[in-house]
Amino acid sequence: MREYLLFVDTETSGIPQDWNKPYSSRDNWPHIAQLAWVVYTRDGQEVKAENHYILSSDYDMSPASATIHGITPEFLREHGKPRHEVMRRLYDDLLQYQPFVVAHFMQLDYHMMGVGFYRAGLDNPVSELPTFCTMITSARFLQYSTQPKRGLRLNELHQRLFNEPMAREHDALTDAYATARCFFALWERGDINEQIMMAQRPLGEPGKTVSRRWRPSTHFIIVLALAALVALLLIF
Repeated sequence: MREYLLFVDTETSGIPQDWNKPYSSRDNWPHIAQLAWVVYTRDGQEVKAENHYILSSDYDMSPASATIHGITPEFLREHGKPRHEVMRRLYDDLLQYQPFVVAHFMQLDYHMMGVGFYRAGLDNPVSELPTFCTMITSARFLQYSTQPKRGLRLNELHQRLFNEPMAREHDALTDAYATARCFFALWERGDINEQIMMAQRPLGEPGKTVSRRWRPSTHFIIVLALAALVALLLIF
């Protein structure tokens, strides 16, 4: 497993209308209202945490979403930051730590990060990093259940693992911390290991081919190019 893990969660203005449409399809993809992530070392030591709200100057909050997470346009006008500023912070941390990116319902958070980077005019580092969804792996707890096959919701997984409810739900920072707590508990129990993490189906931007083969990151390519340049200078 990589040296660092980044646990991420988003609260959004709505839900995607079509998961297969490109990020350029403006009305298809909702917007990030709150974005939070927590970086840990592989042995469970917290490195840093970030929690940001994004100004809603170019989108509307659906009433259903506002009811779920309680974030209103008025709150965002007072506490929100420009999208580019927030996404740049995440971009820098992804490049610096080169983490395994973990979320509960990664499919949504993966695409919301991708859409956020697209709208901020930034490259998407997540597409070059491994990802893992704790909701997918939690489905094994229901394998003998008569319920429809699905993963546990984050609050359900937390209750099952720790026999206590989450203090708060649908707050991105609280959910990111809860995801991390659940992940490390599952790791210690043996329900998660490196092989299970790598075996999850990789995600990708809609309309683009996803390969399981390792792809060098931009950071790796730059380092390799600099090393080659130094070698040439030493030779000549």
